[in-house]
Amino acid sequence: MHAFVVIWFQWVRDWGYPGIILLMAMESSIFPVPSELVIPPAAYWAEQGRYSLWGVVLAGTVGSYLGAAATYWVARWVGRPLVIRYGRYFFVPEAKLLRAERWLARYEAGSVFFARLLPVVRHLIGIPAGLVRMNFTIYSVMTIIGSAIWCGILAWFGAQVIGDQPQLLDNPSEMVNVLVSRFHWIAGLALALAILYILVMRLTAKPQAASEPGQ
Repeated sequence: MHAFVVIWFQWVRDWGYPGIILLMAMESSIFPVPSELVIPPAAYWAEQGRYSLWGVVLAGTVGSYLGAAATYWVARWVGRPLVIRYGRYFFVPEAKLLRAERWLARYEAGSVFFARLLPVVRHLIGIPAGLVRMNFTIYSVMTIIGSAIWCGILAWFGAQVIGDQPQLLDNPSEMVNVLVSRFHWIAGLALALAILYILVMRLTAKPQAASEPGQ
């Protein structure tokens, strides 16, 4: 595990800002690259002087927007029937798409902003937005603001939890000690994501059919 972490952190370091942009663009599209595995390591390197923390947030925001914009235009171009038919081959099964559609229908423009802060619908919201031909300017503004806030939160988390430990990647036991000592931060983030996940699943659940008359 330590070797894997070292390799991943080195990739984030060596790829520079373009790498952050690329990974976050993938995260905001249909490719499963969690932003939680991109921005905190970049924030670690920012604390070591490889990047600037604001540069990490900016690169993450740009990447998120590029991926979200691409998703929007692809969905708008191919249309709903093709997305439903072939989406499962690109990590977008119909059930997930329907949840994203219900989210968009319920909260409209605000759904794009809040989706950038939430699991499940974060990387999918561009698909229904494109399918219904949502105003692209509004979509872009909501995406940029929401992405900037999310990247800022993750960058702050990465700097707080591991950023002040430059020896982290050189010593497996030291990494364990640091993670144990900062467990409350890690547990807090995991708990917050779990609560948000449950909340989104409830808010995007399929409405129950109304009871038949006389029942």
